[in-house]
Amino acid sequence: MSDTDPGEADRKVRAQYEAYPYPARDPRDEAKRLITGSPSHLDEIRHYVFAGRLDLGRPFRALVAGGGTGDAAIMLAQQLADAGAADAEVTHLDISSASRAIAMKRAEARGLTNIRFADGPIERVAEVAPGAYDYIDCCGVLHHLDSPEAGLTALVGVLKPAGGMGLMVYGTLGRTGVYPVQEALAQLAGGRGEAEKVGLAKRLVAGLPKAHWLKRNPFVGDHMTGGDAGLYDLLLHPRDRAYRVAEFATLVAAAGLVVRAWIEPARYDPDTYLSDPMLRKAAAGLPPLERAALAERLSGAMAKHIVYALPADRVDLQPPDPTADGAVLVLRDLDPSTVSKGLSGGVLKADLGGAPWQAPLPAVASAIIARLDGTRTVADIRAALKPGDPARFAEHVRATFAAFHAINRMLVREIR
Repeated sequence: MSDTDPGEADRKVRAQYEAYPYPARDPRDEAKRLITGSPSHLDEIRHYVFAGRLDLGRPFRALVAGGGTGDAAIMLAQQLADAGAADAEVTHLDISSASRAIAMKRAEARGLTNIRFADGPIERVAEVAPGAYDYIDCCGVLHHLDSPEAGLTALVGVLKPAGGMGLMVYGTLGRTGVYPVQEALAQLAGGRGEAEKVGLAKRLVAGLPKAHWLKRNPFVGDHMTGGDAGLYDLLLHPRDRAYRVAEFATLVAAAGLVVRAWIEPARYDPDTYLSDPMLRKAAAGLPPLERAALAERLSGAMAKHIVYALPADRVDLQPPDPTADGAVLVLRDLDPSTVSKGLSGGVLKADLGGAPWQAPLPAVASAIIARLDGTRTVADIRAALKPGDPARFAEHVRATFAAFHAINRMLVREIR
């Protein structure tokens, strides 16, 4: 939804996050778990932005623009601390003092000292949180700005030429049902206070007919699981838009960036949704962006789009080679021993938004995965397994990597 007066809409957005910091978080929970995800997981940054060649022995500066209650900043700061990055700093920037206070308490609960907190809108980032930054996260923010183009351009202005970004915006098709309810509430809730709006929204959602698209959409659930903050952010936000794949790619390109990867890659592959050989053949001839757009149409489940993006001058950066002798492969947030024991039938299976997905695995995949301890190189693993044919072993490594990487679970942490 939009507002004819950008200044008034800005004030409403700020007021929302002061009243309902989002997402709702309790700093006491930091003792129980670390929330991880995409973008901005350190292993993803290493792989997608730096092709496995990120030296954390040198200074590293990251910005989380529109950091809210701190999920991305806390995750990245903790992972940097765990990696022993002594000269690394994460800057958390947000317009909401209430959200920032929660993020600060979460950092304090973890004993993190590598986060700096700044106050202000991302359009003024050069003033309130000047760079330059090696990496910038902007997750769930651009679609709430009066001008997403201006906001993203401002961020590019404080990004190092050799850096990159992790971006997330809402996906139009996966949010089917959200916007009619937003419009209905705007009609019904005008002039009411924040708490009254929340109460009204709860009544409206409870009374929606079963046939309404919001009731039938399993891919948005903040109004049911996110508390009052989640409900407000989903259904009462004063300024909210969503993007199709091509629209998001256009926004990224207009800021002088190129999309490095769509997360997870398999979601943006039409073959995930097409089994008919003739249809697959027709899709195979499409350019990469059109293939991703086709996948979005076939999926219907993409409620958000996540990309890693690089400055256009870095378009020729080659992805890391998972078969290189010095490559260190890791499973993202998975225990290698557990995964290796759970593999059976020579197939990796996953569910991608209701679409069953699978990829073949070589027989040696279990043995390879069991040895992914975050320090062993491909050469180390080959020496341990003593394959008869090194070239054939490289093919097996590549096939194993391709299967897990398609669902963003295997990455190249390092190239030695």
